[in-house]
Amino acid sequence: MSRKRRVPRHPGAHLLTSRRVRTMRIGKGLQRGTAGRRRGWSRLRWPAAALALAAAALSAFVLAGCGGSGGSGGRRALTADEANRLAITRFRNYQAGGRSVTITVPSTAGGLVVTGSIDYRARIGYGVVRGTGRDTSSDGLVEWTAATVLVRPMADVPAAAPATPPASGWYGRPLTASGSSLDSALAIALGLGSDRPDNAELLPQNGAARVGRDTVRGHRVDVMTGPDARARAGTSATVRYWIDSDGTMYRVRAAVASESRPVVIDFDTRAYVPVRPLPGVTPKP
Repeated sequence: MSRKRRVPRHPGAHLLTSRRVRTMRIGKGLQRGTAGRRRGWSRLRWPAAALALAAAALSAFVLAGCGGSGGSGGRRALTADEANRLAITRFRNYQAGGRSVTITVPSTAGGLVVTGSIDYRARIGYGVVRGTGRDTSSDGLVEWTAATVLVRPMADVPAAAPATPPASGWYGRPLTASGSSLDSALAIALGLGSDRPDNAELLPQNGAARVGRDTVRGHRVDVMTGPDARARAGTSATVRYWIDSDGTMYRVRAAVASESRPVVIDFDTRAYVPVRPLPGVTPKP
C-alpha cells in the first residue's frame, strides 16, 4: 500500500496561527494611534483597511498612480503560497523589530526623500528629509508616530540622521490626515508592520493578486497587490508589494489622493539604526 506524500509547509506558514500580541503605546503628550482600537478591527487588517492612522490619505487612493505591473508577468489570482507570504509580510517587519527605509515622496515642487529607520514595535520613525527642486526648504530631520510629526530644519543636511537625535530645535505638529503627500507617506510607511499575521484566506477573496516578478537589490521578488480599499471593488491596485520567497517586504508602492505619482518605500537600503525617541515620544510596553 502506497503512503500519502506529505506536502511540506511554507517556511512562514506557521506564523499564520500566531496569536501573540504585544501592545505598544506612545508616551506622555502623544496619542496611541490605532493601537487601542485593534480589537474592533476585522481579521483582514491590511494597509488599505488597517491604516486608519493615515485616515483620508489611504481611503482616498487614486488608481492612476499604480497602473503599471511593477514587474514581468501578468495579473492572476494568488496561489496558496503567495497568499501566505502576503499575509505574513507586515508581521515580518514587526518580527524584525525595525527596518531601514528610503521613502520617495512625489510633489509638484520637486519631491522629498526620507532616509532613515522605522521601529515597528514602538511605532516610531526617524530620519533625514531632503528635497529636490523647490522642495529644499523642507530639508532637515524628522521623527514621527501615528499621531505626531516632529521636524528639525537644517541648512546642511547630513548623509544620515545622527544616531542620537539633537536635544533641541524641534517643532511638533499633528500628523495630517489628508492633503500632505509627506504625511501620507510617513503614515503608510509606519503602518507596514503588524503584531500578528493577516488572514491568508481573505486576501484573495478581497481582490489581492499577483501581478509580476521583479528583482530588488539582488532579491528575486513577487509583485502583489493588496486587497480592495475599504471593500471598494477595483481599488486593490492602489498598493503594491515586492515580497520575496519567505515573506520579507522589499518595496511598497502606494498611490495617494494628493499626488498623481505614487509614494515608493524601499527597505534595507542601508544598515538599520535603532530609533531613539525624543522626550515625550518614549514608547511603553
